[in-house]
Amino acid sequence: MEKLILSKLQKIEKTENVRILLAVESGSRAWGFASPDSDYDVRFIYVRNEQDYLRLEKVRDVIELPVDNVLDINGWDLQKTL
Repeated sequence: MEKLILSKLQKIEKTENVRILLAVESGSRAWGFASPDSDYDVRFIYVRNEQDYLRLEKVRDVIELPVDNVLDINGWDLQKTL
C-alpha cells in the first residue's frame, strides 16, 4: 500500500505542478481503530511554484482526488494550512 500511496503523491506533484512538503496517514487507521474494510486516508501539505502565487486570479488551494474504496487523498496549500 505504501508504494501505491507514494506513487499517487508523485503523480499529484507532476500533474498539479506542486511540491508536497508533508504527507501523513489520517483517519481510523492512524487512530488505531480501523475495520477490515477501512480505506486509507492521506492528507498532505503542498506549495505551488512562485508564479502561481503571483497571478492575479486565485489558484484553488485544495487538491482532492476522487475517493474510492481504498484511498482518500486530499491536500492543502501551505497558505491555507497556516
